[in-house]
Amino acid sequence: MAHIPRTLIADDQPDVLAALRLLLKGAGYQTESADSPKAIIEAIKKGDFDVVLMDLNYTRDTTSGKEGLDLISRIQAEDNTLPIVVMTAWGTVDLAVEAMHRGVRDFVQKPWENSRLLKVLRTQIQQGRTRRRQRQKATQRRQLDHTLHMELKEARQIQRRLMPAKSSQFGEIEIVSFWRAARMIGGDYLGAFPLPNERAALCVGDVSGKGLPAALLMSHLHAALKTVAAEHDGPRDVCARLNQLMCGNIPLNRFISSFYGVVDVSKRVLQYTNAGHNPPLLVRGDGKTTRLTIGGKVLGAFADSTYGHQEIQLQSGDRIALFTDGLTEFRNVAGEEFGEERLRELLVRERHRSPAELQSVIMDTVLGFSGGDFEDDVALMIVAVK
Repeated sequence: MAHIPRTLIADDQPDVLAALRLLLKGAGYQTESADSPKAIIEAIKKGDFDVVLMDLNYTRDTTSGKEGLDLISRIQAEDNTLPIVVMTAWGTVDLAVEAMHRGVRDFVQKPWENSRLLKVLRTQIQQGRTRRRQRQKATQRRQLDHTLHMELKEARQIQRRLMPAKSSQFGEIEIVSFWRAARMIGGDYLGAFPLPNERAALCVGDVSGKGLPAALLMSHLHAALKTVAAEHDGPRDVCARLNQLMCGNIPLNRFISSFYGVVDVSKRVLQYTNAGHNPPLLVRGDGKTTRLTIGGKVLGAFADSTYGHQEIQLQSGDRIALFTDGLTEFRNVAGEEFGEERLRELLVRERHRSPAELQSVIMDTVLGFSGGDFEDDVALMIVAVK
């Protein structure tokens, strides 16, 4: 054994204690003795033992073993990994079974056989050390899990702060946003922030994958977008530059789909490019719809990608829904997806609502369709023209 084992010998007979101390000392054990249940518990509280070798009968109870059985329960309450080996001259099958039920690891009758007793102690000490190592590892895992959980909660709070406010206003353009990760954090992104010359940037993005890796790439996209958008006016130039940055900074098996648009608030003109993302849906006041598809390939996959753009004149009553695939891929119990067509019909039917009401109706409808389970990250932005 790796270190000298410490044994607590518990018996109320001085000659038994002396004989056991002599035997165990010769076998390389450290020993400490106690002659009453009270002394045993006090010793266990103060010391760090590898095994307890104890009698079941003491001066107040010399035949039934009840005092010893109660003591076993008290020892287990102090340390349930501490091996207990029982010795008694009054042992019966029923008493042995009851002792085992209370946590005793092995049973030796007096008078003992030295070789068997030493073998039992060695076995129980090794098993006890294994249990303690396992308990220590389990405690460390719980502590690590707790730390990780707290770090993920903090990461979620940080990620939420990267998203736009639930409601924001740019002149006569009103925007409401909804974001939720399937796990603690995720890879969906929404952006809505002011630009010089009475303009506003709108963005929705979806990093391939889920969880922490996707969240890290999403934060990278956010930081890069804020920088690039300040340096380039045109959405296609912004996406081209973002694509170059992403190609040099994300793994080969990852990519980002994104829609980026710039609204000239005073002129009510939207210029956009779509980098492989679910086309946002533009619903006019009269119910006509347009899918905003013009653009190019996803970000981070092909370094030489180029992007087209489109310019749209916005009108009073227009509604635009920017979303990630987590919204349209909600499934019902039959496995059927909610789909873009249901979303389009819902937008047309509810187009006269305020943007906040429209967003609420969409999420309530989708969650009702699926039964309320979020299996993927979900992001939704409603842009409304007064």
